[in-house]
Amino acid sequence: MEGLLVVIGGVVLAIPVAVIYLLISHSGVKARLAEVEKELTALRLSGPAGPSEAALPAPKPSKLATPPPPPPAAAVIAARDAAVSPSSTPRPPSQASDWMQRLSAWLVQNWFYAVSALSLALAGLFLVQYGVENGLLPPAARVAAALAFGVALIGAGEYIRRRFGDDEDAATAYLPSVFSGAGIVSLFGGVLSARLLYDLIGPEAALVGMVLVALIALVLGWFYGPLLAAVGVIGAFAAPFVVGGSSDDPTIFYGYFAIISAFGLGIDTLKRWAWVSVLSVVLAYVAGWLLVVGADQTIGAFVVYVTAMALMALLIPARSLMPDHSGVQVHEIRKGARPNFPTLLAAGALGVTVVSLVMIAHGGVSEFWLSVLALSGLAAAWACWSVEAPALQDQTLLPVAGLGAAVALIGLDHAQVVSDYLNTYTDAPDADFPLAVSGLVAVGAVLSLLTAWRSMRGGAFAPLWAAAAAVIAPGLAVLIEVTWQPTQAIGAYPWALHAAALAVMMGVLAERFARVDGSEHRLRTAFFVLSALSCITFALVLILSLAALTAAIAVTVVVAAWLDRRFDLPHMGWFVAAGVATLGYRLVADPGLIWAVNVALFEMLLAYGSAFAAMVAGLWLLRPRVAQGRRDEAVLMLDSAAWSFGGILLTLLVYRTIAYVLDEDSVGSHWAMGLFASIWFALALAQVQRMAGRRALRWGRAALGAVFALFGLGALALGVILVSPLLSSWFAEVAGPPVINTLMPAYLAPALVLALGVWRIGTLPRLLRLAMAVLAGALGVLWLFCVIRHFWQGSEAMELSRGMGQGELYSYTVALLLTGAVLFYQSMAAGSALMRRAGLVVIGLAVAKVFLIDISGLGGLVRVFSLLVLGLSLAGLAWLNRWAQGKTAAPVDARE
Repeated sequence: MEGLLVVIGGVVLAIPVAVIYLLISHSGVKARLAEVEKELTALRLSGPAGPSEAALPAPKPSKLATPPPPPPAAAVIAARDAAVSPSSTPRPPSQASDWMQRLSAWLVQNWFYAVSALSLALAGLFLVQYGVENGLLPPAARVAAALAFGVALIGAGEYIRRRFGDDEDAATAYLPSVFSGAGIVSLFGGVLSARLLYDLIGPEAALVGMVLVALIALVLGWFYGPLLAAVGVIGAFAAPFVVGGSSDDPTIFYGYFAIISAFGLGIDTLKRWAWVSVLSVVLAYVAGWLLVVGADQTIGAFVVYVTAMALMALLIPARSLMPDHSGVQVHEIRKGARPNFPTLLAAGALGVTVVSLVMIAHGGVSEFWLSVLALSGLAAAWACWSVEAPALQDQTLLPVAGLGAAVALIGLDHAQVVSDYLNTYTDAPDADFPLAVSGLVAVGAVLSLLTAWRSMRGGAFAPLWAAAAAVIAPGLAVLIEVTWQPTQAIGAYPWALHAAALAVMMGVLAERFARVDGSEHRLRTAFFVLSALSCITFALVLILSLAALTAAIAVTVVVAAWLDRRFDLPHMGWFVAAGVATLGYRLVADPGLIWAVNVALFEMLLAYGSAFAAMVAGLWLLRPRVAQGRRDEAVLMLDSAAWSFGGILLTLLVYRTIAYVLDEDSVGSHWAMGLFASIWFALALAQVQRMAGRRALRWGRAALGAVFALFGLGALALGVILVSPLLSSWFAEVAGPPVINTLMPAYLAPALVLALGVWRIGTLPRLLRLAMAVLAGALGVLWLFCVIRHFWQGSEAMELSRGMGQGELYSYTVALLLTGAVLFYQSMAAGSALMRRAGLVVIGLAVAKVFLIDISGLGGLVRVFSLLVLGLSLAGLAWLNRWAQGKTAAPVDARE
């Protein structure tokens, strides 16, 4: 068996050696043929061009002529794309595919070089493995044999390069890289074997040895070209997995992989072979993940490793501790320009590192804090380094987002760090104050201060840095509140103190930026003022009751409007709009209308009254800005909210008054349904009015308004059909005297809300305006019908199944005639032909009722009186209609 293995090994080694020998032996012939062909071409081009020469037959190409050499590997594989500035020409879309085609063509023509290098590299590694399996040599001799084999291969490659050359047109092209690359892999394998298999050297000596081998490879790569770099990088990363073995301290591999990656990045930074860097970084992350999956105890070392990878990918190509990346940022790719390669490499490595750290954060308490520390350090580093490297500015968002994702995911999964935090006082009532959340808030505060400092340095992106500084710390605190629920562990007041501290910090930053920017540029100051107000609101949310919290938010809206008026801060409108939306949510949903119905009257007045008063006060404060034609969005929000909040407050007061007088639970009554419909219609009209604002929010507001309108129509349908006094006896009893009773809130209130919306919102679409007017008119007619029936029948006999008396029947005729007359009068006052036609329709209904119903239903003098009144009314209205037509036609005649 051993003899067979020796034979197989000899064959494996003989194949590439034989191929190499043949190439070297024929190199002289090929060189001489190429030289002869070159001389013939020169003679043909330099000779006199005459008729005799033209008559000569063209020489046949020699069959022994050397074919054109393969494309240069450095030009095909390793040429770096030049840095592209924002004003430069965009990269042609076919360049990437062309690059891949050229690389594939090179591999097709030169695949045997890769096979040869692989064979030689495996030979050195299997030499050690064969010695282990068969015990032919002592451990030291086996390692020495592997190292000697590697040195011999490097020596052979160097001899070929010096003796025959390594140019692209030489017959020995790529051979020095094949030999030397395989030798480098064999040297790496020998050092690893000495450490992992035989424990001949300590980790320090192994690390030094690998550094020396990497330096040798770096020097050789400078002279040999990208093929040696590829062989060295791939072989070095594969060597630990091929050699095998085990170690009590696998963390040494992270140092080894980091050294190899640094070796590849170093070659790139010297020779500008971009693909070598990509190969090194990709293999480094793959090897690191394979190692951490197989050895869980190395998680801490893995965190350090991936962090170091991001830093190396940034610093080594820059050749400095202060990066100088310029040109296009990564987020600007969509604009047509392409960032330069170092920028893309740094972004890719940073993104993979961030994802790795977020995944590792779930490993345990120590892993979480290591990940948080690493992500915070990366965010701080990128914020500081981007001062001299503007192309890196947008990459700072990656570690910041990773920090937020780690905190949120850990909280949502209730990982060990969160459960330990929440159970601090449960397990030990006398335990010290837990500082986990405080530490996270402190991290966010430090990052906000750093980004604020970055904004202070100026530049085109200074406002965005200020916005980031105003968001990072409060945003992290909100994530903690939502996912960790710290009030369960430390209580509401201590947690609110954290938000208050952030508010103080944002206030100080606002003051500093106000000094720097002056009165002309207040954008950055506005960011920090908004952040301070948000932190104050957040603190109030934690400690105040439901009503008090609503009142506090209303006060912050007024404060924002006052700051805008006092210091001309137009961006306060963002906070005003957000505050109005928050108040609307609280008044309607959380704690909402059900809470307002059942809570004490004082708390309801505090919540809804303060919200309405804040809207009115905000409109008054922003009145000077309105006169200047500014703050349209904020004023639109305040105006619509003032009407809707005021309507909700009035509706709730009516509801609670009726419920108090009746002293019963009347949520399902006809009048309660009418009041609820009025509230939803008011909210829908507020959204319709806001559609005149920002175009980006138009469809969202339309959808929200449609939902509110559907809720209102649903409540109205219940009041008209299910609990109607005319159709049902379930929650349908009418309370109160004639006219002024529960029929008014049931049907007249929603009719008035819709009519008010048609009157005051001039931006309503024509069809929507017409539909609202028709629905309001129908509800008005229904209310009038119910009032008349209640007057004649009382609340006990309201159902239609009980029939109608003569007085009631005649009253409907009079009501229709009066309604038509009112519409005619209003049509003349408003000059509306549509209203006049509506009056004619109502009169037509009255006529039809008299002739179709009254004649058969009335008797005696009542029938006579009914027809008499109808005739006189029609005569008067006919004259009034003719007079109105004449008044409207007179101006037209005058113009003619």
